[in-house]
Amino acid sequence: MSELSKVAGRGKLAGGRRRQAERRHDFVTLGIALAAIILFVGTAGVAMPTLIRAWQGGAASPDVVLTNALLLNIALILLGWSRYKALNAELVRRCASEEEARRLADIDHLTGCHNRRSLTAALADLLAERAHRERALAVVAVDLDNFKQINDLNGHQAGDEVLQAIARRIGRLLPEGGLLARLGGDEFLCVVPYHPQVPDRIDQLVSRMIETVATPVRHETASIDVTISVGVASSTQLDDPNLGTASAQKLMHKADIAMYHAKKQGKNRYYWFEPPMENELRFRNELESGIRKGIALGEFRPYYEQQIDLETGRLTGFEMLARWQSPEMGVVGPDIFIPIAEEIGVIGDLSDRLMSQAFEDAKQWDAELTLSVNISPVQMRDPWFAQKLLKLLVKHNFPASRLDIEITESCLHENIGMVRSMITSLRNQGVHISLDDFGTGYSSLAQLRSLPFDRLKIDRAFIAELKEDHHGGKLIDAIISMGDGLKLPITAEGVENEQVLQALRSMGKLKGQGYHYGKPEPAEKVLERLGRQDLLSKQVDSNVTKVNFGAGDGPRESGAKAG
Repeated sequence: MSELSKVAGRGKLAGGRRRQAERRHDFVTLGIALAAIILFVGTAGVAMPTLIRAWQGGAASPDVVLTNALLLNIALILLGWSRYKALNAELVRRCASEEEARRLADIDHLTGCHNRRSLTAALADLLAERAHRERALAVVAVDLDNFKQINDLNGHQAGDEVLQAIARRIGRLLPEGGLLARLGGDEFLCVVPYHPQVPDRIDQLVSRMIETVATPVRHETASIDVTISVGVASSTQLDDPNLGTASAQKLMHKADIAMYHAKKQGKNRYYWFEPPMENELRFRNELESGIRKGIALGEFRPYYEQQIDLETGRLTGFEMLARWQSPEMGVVGPDIFIPIAEEIGVIGDLSDRLMSQAFEDAKQWDAELTLSVNISPVQMRDPWFAQKLLKLLVKHNFPASRLDIEITESCLHENIGMVRSMITSLRNQGVHISLDDFGTGYSSLAQLRSLPFDRLKIDRAFIAELKEDHHGGKLIDAIISMGDGLKLPITAEGVENEQVLQALRSMGKLKGQGYHYGKPEPAEKVLERLGRQDLLSKQVDSNVTKVNFGAGDGPRESGAKAG
């Protein structure tokens, strides 16, 4: 008998006990009716002969009391029988309702699989049973990749059909004794018995699962591609002496941690649980909590990197980069917190706070200096982003003509129509738009011609090749020629030393930024630099303290940026 059948059998046994109790109530009601019938027989044996003779005129009137008792007895029999039938029908309906309620409580209504509640109980029972056997249990956590995008692009009906198809495909692959549950949303969980000496069987099962699920799901005229990320944990990794519900929940949690690790490693793959994964996830949760708290407490601060006209050496503006001044971890770079802020949905709030501070800082600079701000692809999915940004400019009374918004090529592939509308709206108000990290994505010449960009920024990875060979120079030459043809000026990122600077100067009129001109600086250091160069706003006190601050070179920092 399979474990699934055993679980179903336990439910039937419990239902059987309840039905036996209800039958006892049926027998009591039936017993009352039978007693009334017996009483009727006894009373009728005495009263009926007299009553019949009286009707025939051959005897005196029957005893009134006895006759009334007989009639009352007949009424009691009819009433009891009617009540018995009604009660019996009510019990049948109640049994059916309770059976349906139990089914709904234990089964996921969409896929027909177990749900979290029933699977946890079943897994606890299986763990307790197998504690004395030489077999182990593998818990396999399955999560669909990019399921929200499937819903957004194809509708929730298509999403439901995908979940049903995935449940069928996984269910067909499970061996005898396997359990399948949908825990909620797009997450499934399987329980598979195996011999601990041959864990390869679980590897083979999970590999087939990933391969089988990857077959496109047909919905109407659309073909929906689906992949899954899988995490596996084994009951051999439990050290609890008493295996029960708590152990089942721990094992499910370990499988979930392994699945999350598979997503981080690129999705469409699987990993077995390892203890370091748990520490990594705990650190991740601490980061999430710290980011949320840090935003509220103003721990994220804008830093500024110089942008230079390479031909004249003149300072033309600054690019804003984010830094997290964490009390526990010190200064944290954006490559750590920006991806997390995007995933947990706080990047918009973080960006607004940073831009608000940057607008106030830039108002103290010379009016000719520009401010460049990077915008996350997540923000570009907001159809109201342009309006929010313009409202922020008005609130801080910052000229739109001094602002340069930088978006990456990845933004162009999600919703080109909405991106075009936002770019046009911002440019109509005077905001400049740059295509950042050009060359690392898949933007086409047609997109560059159709989208109203003001500038291209060559990714630092290409600039770094100028130090190694001539191939990088030829590629940059090609990009610059293309920019000239499209009448798009070029900014080179990652100018690290004099060799790179001279190579870029020989290629044409460019802007550049990088550590050759100094590290990103906080607002107060920028004011000191501008004070030395007489590039402060006329409204700023001319007696700004001037200190000797050298540019200096430093080790390479992450290129991750923030809005």
